[in-house]
Amino acid sequence: MNKTLLPLIATAALATAALPAEAKEGDWVVRLRAAHISPEDESRLDLDGIGKGQPRDGANWLVVDSNTIPEVDISYYLTDHIAAELILAVGSRHHVDIEGTAGQPLGSVNLLPPTLLAQWHFRPNQTIDPYIGLGINYTRFMDNTLGTGGGSDRNIHTERNAFGPAIQFGADYNLEGGWLLNVDVKKVWIDTDVSLAGVGKIDRLDINPWVFSVGFGKKF
Repeated sequence: MNKTLLPLIATAALATAALPAEAKEGDWVVRLRAAHISPEDESRLDLDGIGKGQPRDGANWLVVDSNTIPEVDISYYLTDHIAAELILAVGSRHHVDIEGTAGQPLGSVNLLPPTLLAQWHFRPNQTIDPYIGLGINYTRFMDNTLGTGGGSDRNIHTERNAFGPAIQFGADYNLEGGWLLNVDVKKVWIDTDVSLAGVGKIDRLDINPWVFSVGFGKKF
């Protein structure tokens, strides 16, 4: 063999080895992310008109705070470009307050929000692979009792579950050995009814969070 070809072959081999592992049909990807959940809430709280059939005066509303939680997701590539992603997260606890003329804390709710998305990956065989996703979210309100005190005062309840759509934008930065870095943004629509014991519904609360995530993953 021509000795001048040996350095070229070695260089080509090293360059090939350094290329990131591309995603392809049949691959599984597991990601671990830190997810910041930032509600974009909208409240229709009725205090003045409770039990009287009067219109809400808009002077009071419910506010749900933000939280950061760990998140695990599992993706399966149906084709080189299309993947299904199941997002699994631990319960996310959020404090709920009344703001307005009757401002006061009500306690917190604990949400379990698994989400299933279909993704389109634009460049699965490149170092940077942006994607979009569309799917459905199921949120279970695991701890749904609120109130102004303890015991019998814990008399405000949210519904125990809610379904809603979800959209997603993100990108994988593919590394050697099937590893990747990930950034991801989701918008999830979650709404629930809020009821007062002995009275009935007093609010329709839209939580509708943005979820901002960063993390890493591995292809198998």
